[in-house]
Amino acid sequence: MHRVRLPAGATLTELPGPRWALVLAGELTLEAASESHLLSEGDAVLVDARTAHRLSASGHFEQSALVVGDLRLAVPTHRLPSPLIVGGFGTRHDGVAALVGKCPLERVCKPSLFAASYGNLIGAAMTAAWLEDQGLDTAAPRPDEAVAAVVAAVTTRPGEPWTVERMARLVHLSRSALGERFRRALGRGPAEVLREARMREARRLLDDLSRPVEYVAFAVGYGSTAAFSRAFSSHHGIGPQAWRDASPARDAQRGEDHSGRHGEPRPEQERDRHAVAVQERAS
Repeated sequence: MHRVRLPAGATLTELPGPRWALVLAGELTLEAASESHLLSEGDAVLVDARTAHRLSASGHFEQSALVVGDLRLAVPTHRLPSPLIVGGFGTRHDGVAALVGKCPLERVCKPSLFAASYGNLIGAAMTAAWLEDQGLDTAAPRPDEAVAAVVAAVTTRPGEPWTVERMARLVHLSRSALGERFRRALGRGPAEVLREARMREARRLLDDLSRPVEYVAFAVGYGSTAAFSRAFSSHHGIGPQAWRDASPARDAQRGEDHSGRHGEPRPEQERDRHAVAVQERAS
């Protein structure tokens, strides 16, 4: 989670995973599902990883400020609509808003149980506001702490020799019980979550061109480069070396100027040139 400042008309760069945003100042326009929504100061929005969207700063203010969070470590307790907009979140949950406004977890922080708890706090507040707006019972069930602990462990240490049995032992459950709790909480099994964690770390390591693919393979828990390449290709539809060749990191390390950071528009030809890498980071 980190702070972002966007000049008028600028669009927020795509981030992977479920995105949560809280408007600290100014206005934002959210375009999703063929609809447009205006978000004012204090409003919050949650968009899942499958919803295509665009989040842009309104032209009514010279600059808008927001906090953006990645909620992949949060364990959902309800099936929520996407996008989910909570008007006046900053007032309705002023304690959470004050916390994230003053103490965002910058991107350099590694995922941890603290980060998972932070994400679950935000998710619980958004869920409570949605239930209240729907006139439903706001006494939402607590997030599954066993699932949250396993997700945090494999995300923090994806290169360890994880098996479903080892994950289950970590939280004192049987393999079948852990699988059932994962499917109930996340809609997918522990092996799939492990694979996603390893692939996410692999993409990060591949951005460093000084590290050979063989190094990346062992760093994320694969016994051989061939096994890693098969898994990477199956997950992404493209091999690790081809993914690296398509990444902006290669040209950046050659000294070429690539825009596209938060608040900076990227030329159309650059978007086309790196379509593969951008699409992957947004998936």
